[in-house]
Amino acid sequence: MSSTFASLAIRNYRVRFIGFVIGNIGTWMQRVAQDWYVLTVLTKDNGFAVGIVTALQFIPSLALAPVAGLVADRIDKRHILLVTQVLQSLTAFLFGTLILTGHAGMWQVFSIAFELGCVTAFDGPANQTFVGQLVPPRLIANAVSLNSASFNVARLVGPAVSGLLIGVVGCGWVFIINGCSFGFTIGALLMIRTSELHAERLAPKAKGQIREGFKYVAKRSDIICILVTLGVVSCLGFNSQLTIGVMARTIFNKQAGQYGILTSMFAVGALAGALMSARRQRPRVRLVLGAAFGFGAVSLLSGASPSYLVFGLTGILVGFFTLTLITTANSTVQLTTDPAYRGRVMSIYSIMSRGTTPIGSPTIGWVSQRFGPRWSIWVGALAALVVSVVVALYARRRWHVHAHWAGWHRPFVEIVNPQSDDAD
Repeated sequence: MSSTFASLAIRNYRVRFIGFVIGNIGTWMQRVAQDWYVLTVLTKDNGFAVGIVTALQFIPSLALAPVAGLVADRIDKRHILLVTQVLQSLTAFLFGTLILTGHAGMWQVFSIAFELGCVTAFDGPANQTFVGQLVPPRLIANAVSLNSASFNVARLVGPAVSGLLIGVVGCGWVFIINGCSFGFTIGALLMIRTSELHAERLAPKAKGQIREGFKYVAKRSDIICILVTLGVVSCLGFNSQLTIGVMARTIFNKQAGQYGILTSMFAVGALAGALMSARRQRPRVRLVLGAAFGFGAVSLLSGASPSYLVFGLTGILVGFFTLTLITTANSTVQLTTDPAYRGRVMSIYSIMSRGTTPIGSPTIGWVSQRFGPRWSIWVGALAALVVSVVVALYARRRWHVHAHWAGWHRPFVEIVNPQSDDAD
């Protein structure tokens, strides 16, 4: 089997991969339906309202992620995931029922978004670190990248299907279909052969374990560089769920179907980025910085797009650099972290990758309302460019390395240590 898909040769990983692809298609269908419902039914194209809903889904990550990471280090991750998948399914059924019965007002949407955020706060660390039990250590980077690829296969299919279904059966039934799709993820978890899982070292109960996780990260300047870069870009740049919808509605005057197509075009690039990352056995910090810089550069072009078609095409490049950044950051942190701390470290990772969204989404939504949708993209683009350069300069001083322009091939910014081949 090609090195790109090496992890799929392992049965447990393959079963989980298939189940979660189907489940994630349903999740992306729901995300599009949720935003479209807020934009077109509950408000008149109010990007700020969509930003608030998005923020409420991620606020719990700020408060609960450290606890969720400790839970992932202490408890069987498969059991955690079974609980979170069931709860997400029930939430989708509830949301769909409220819409179909005409009881889904803005406050109901806010409440359910927050409840869903609480569940996903615990799902995230367990989901990300469970891969360490499904594949041997040498395949962790490949498995993480394929997870991102599966997520973006869903992101490619889900929005397009959702856009069509919204026009045919309405938003409520999209939520019901998503609730049913969780049956595949739950079934996949139940089909996993526990005897073939790679043993994990669960953290014993002790005082100060959450604090120990933060101390571990504080000693790792490489992880800090990744988290700072990811945190800034996630906060102000990774708001495609909001910006694509607002651009489609207010700049290009498109409907649900065309909105879904735009999201799918973004996913095409994201899938390509994830698959390319799957070929790398040893991801590095320098690629994280290069991807952040590339994201900023192409986002500037995307915000200036003169037409719907150009916006979709530049969205492919934005998706590519988005997933290159996310998958490289994720696999680098996981591969270099002591397994005993992995759940807690990945919870901090979740704070930076998902928990900064509650700050960024309302801000970007306000920028969209006040200055126009294009500026909601440009603000994130400029933030990505600045943070990638600043962190590169910090790395130069901290690690005695130098950064230089590497041309238009991968990566844009290369960081080299003249004293060691292992430098990042």
